[in-house]
Amino acid sequence: MDLFEYAETQDGKKRLPLAARMRPQTLDEYVGQQDVVGKGSLLYRAIAADKISSIILYGPPGTGKTTLAEVIAGSTKAVFLSVNATTAGKKDLEQVIAAAQENRRAYNRGTILFIDEIHRFNKAQQDYLLPFVENGTIILIGATTENPYFEVNGALLSRSRVFELKPLSQADIALILHRALSDPIRGVAGDMVEMDEDAVEFLADVADGVARAALNALELAVLTTDRRDDGKIYITLETARQCIQKRAIHYDKNGDNHYDAISAFIKSMRGSDPDATLYYLARLLEGGEDVKFIARRIMIAAAEECGNADPRALEIAAASAIASERVGMPESAIILANAATYVACAPKSNAASQGIFKAMEEVRKSGNLPIPPYLQDAHYSGAQKLERGIGYKYAHDYENHWVQQSYLPSSIKDKKFYAFSNVAYEERLKKYFDAIGKNTYAVEDRKQKSK
Repeated sequence: MDLFEYAETQDGKKRLPLAARMRPQTLDEYVGQQDVVGKGSLLYRAIAADKISSIILYGPPGTGKTTLAEVIAGSTKAVFLSVNATTAGKKDLEQVIAAAQENRRAYNRGTILFIDEIHRFNKAQQDYLLPFVENGTIILIGATTENPYFEVNGALLSRSRVFELKPLSQADIALILHRALSDPIRGVAGDMVEMDEDAVEFLADVADGVARAALNALELAVLTTDRRDDGKIYITLETARQCIQKRAIHYDKNGDNHYDAISAFIKSMRGSDPDATLYYLARLLEGGEDVKFIARRIMIAAAEECGNADPRALEIAAASAIASERVGMPESAIILANAATYVACAPKSNAASQGIFKAMEEVRKSGNLPIPPYLQDAHYSGAQKLERGIGYKYAHDYENHWVQQSYLPSSIKDKKFYAFSNVAYEERLKKYFDAIGKNTYAVEDRKQKSK
């Protein structure tokens, strides 16, 4: 390469976005994910020794999955090939496998195949890779924002090790910004840029774990800020605020963000924490979750978590579902907040929900047991000839509208499915139920003695 070619190459690199220029080139430059690639970790040692095996890198956008793959590419003696599952098809995979087989046969070199967005491949495409991963034709590095235990073929997953990457901390992103500010070649130091520390802290916070967002904001600030008389570009907190106006909310309605957020929302209502309930409700709403879906979850929680300890919880939840659908956002947020906080603060009992699960388990186990004849339908001609309804005791004909009578099939007549709790309204139901039962027993005893 002559001087002109070198200058052209360097100029091309300089024209790349700042986030692309600042990508780590070695493991030591890699920021964050200490549990995964910190010095001494399993993956760090494997990369350093060029002994990597098939892995799946899993985490939200901006956590460094592709960057880590590029670091591995620069550290290995194996041939490094990459495809993106959003655009690649079966033919592309066949070409990659053919190249890998040629690398092994002709040059005795292994092949590492990086598949970005691997969850986008369908089952047939993932199945195609399986034998080549198994026999070592390729070492697979898959990157996915979706939970691999749901989205990646189980057989392929069993032959790979999953590493979960977490969002970067505020300190990690601040370190990356400082590197960009001090690097004259890949960063912006050559442009004579100075940035207030409170502006650095602001971008590191608002970037919400995504280094790319912070670096893009820094680059925008550099490009749009005039130089002062001393020739320098000064980036203040106000400038930083203008360049990244809204915190990025990472939310995928079909992915982990959806399931994790709704799980935390439900558990916060169950755990009687109205503050956490509102926080996770806000996460769902800011992420664009369907209000009808949220309302359904509140109704389910009202029935399952509050039950008969506070039957009004379900009434409020059901009313809020209708109201929120009719009103729409943003006012629906208020309606859903009312219902969710009521459920969070209401007395709790899962006696009814546990009871139905026990009853369903019994039905699955014992099948359709014979219903006692006196409980069977007798509203048709010929029913009495079949002895349907004969011997039934009509509860309202007895004192306190209750009579001792077995309603379960005879083989399970002593089974108990519903266990009253001693909480709030359910405790009142229990006391009432016990009192009615005792009084009726006493009446029955008196009737028996008079005979």
